[in-house]
Amino acid sequence: MQVTETLNEGLKRGYQITITAAELDDKVNAKLKEAQPEVEMKGFRKGKVPLALLKKQFGPRVLGEAMQETVDAAMNDHFEASGDKPAMQPNVTMDGGEEWKEGDDVVVTMTYEALPQIPEADLSTVTLEKLVVKASAEEIEDALKNLAATAQNFEDKDGAAADGDQVVIDFKGFVDGEAFEGGEAEDYPLVLGSGSFIPGFEEQLVGLKAGDAKSVEVKFPEEYGAENLAGKDATFECTVKAVKTPVAAEIDDELAKKFGVEDLVTLKNQITERLEAEYAGAARAIMKRGLLDQLDDKVSFELPPSLVEAEANQIAHQLWHEENPDVHGHDHPEIETTEEHTKLAERRVRLGLLLADIGQKQEIQVTDAEFTQAVLTQARQYPGQERQFFEFVQQNPQMRQQIQAPLFEDKVVDYIAENAQVTEKEVSKEDLEKAVEALDEE
Repeated sequence: MQVTETLNEGLKRGYQITITAAELDDKVNAKLKEAQPEVEMKGFRKGKVPLALLKKQFGPRVLGEAMQETVDAAMNDHFEASGDKPAMQPNVTMDGGEEWKEGDDVVVTMTYEALPQIPEADLSTVTLEKLVVKASAEEIEDALKNLAATAQNFEDKDGAAADGDQVVIDFKGFVDGEAFEGGEAEDYPLVLGSGSFIPGFEEQLVGLKAGDAKSVEVKFPEEYGAENLAGKDATFECTVKAVKTPVAAEIDDELAKKFGVEDLVTLKNQITERLEAEYAGAARAIMKRGLLDQLDDKVSFELPPSLVEAEANQIAHQLWHEENPDVHGHDHPEIETTEEHTKLAERRVRLGLLLADIGQKQEIQVTDAEFTQAVLTQARQYPGQERQFFEFVQQNPQMRQQIQAPLFEDKVVDYIAENAQVTEKEVSKEDLEKAVEALDEE
């Protein structure tokens, strides 16, 4: 077997791999001899089928396997010897194509772009500012009021029902003059304006008092779940038995117990921790951007054009869909990349390669537990389909990579931040929000 370099320009590489017919034939014979003891064929005892007959019977299939294995081995040997790491899957073509016939030498051309050598980045000079926001008493009080509102009770009121009130009703529904199954209830508590009934129903109960009766005229939606009712006009005979007004729960230990904690102090502490955790997450994003900006200025190296082009196309595609949210899927005009897309892609590729190099040198890895937790988090976005999501991730290497890549990047960023000079700066919630908005504008 002979490997000849045909291209070496920047990061572009090209090689011609020649496998002689004799080498390939030896490989085929070796594979057939290895299988011979287990082969059974009519007229021969097990393991006694002549090699020539095996070659005639199974030769073409074994030849294809031998060819693929030999080419793969040659490529692996080349990458091990050269130290090259291809930026993307190498392009491999067989010279001669369909004109090749058994007995000819196999000539394969392999081209790829090599990943560049990443220069050492001086991480000792990295300086970071970490914004710190404390939850204010006003924010905690607002959060408590919101919780109290969700835990509201309803008390009887005199007068007409208004939007937001609860009416306790008996009702019976009719379509074409006939009562239908599931259209009847007694003492049903309905909050007006909640949208829990079909459109137009709740609005017609506004202004009624306890003891009032009303025929409510509505139309079932065309996409209604019950086919026998979809799109049909209906009448509901309703009687209002009580009108109740919402009353927020008291902010006390009893409210805390409704949310699973022992007292109000503990509930306030939980709210404080949750708010400050949200602020810390936003502050980390700002600090990470500052870190990446510094890293981007510290190193310079040639980038694989294929990676930059792929990233630029992805950026352009994502931005186009953000500007055209009504278009789903990929049935749209071809999206052209701009100089701005390419510039952003170069930054992302450069930083991605740099972080990967730092992570590899520091032997940073994503643990199975961290990966599983990330999958669990994403699975919650698909209620009722968690198992299917897990199976999809298990069967899809690209999806696994999409989940693992940001986890790895964050661990590398954390490593750099832990060894950098970090100063904390306490700011207001408003200042933090402005800093986050500035990130989105860049």
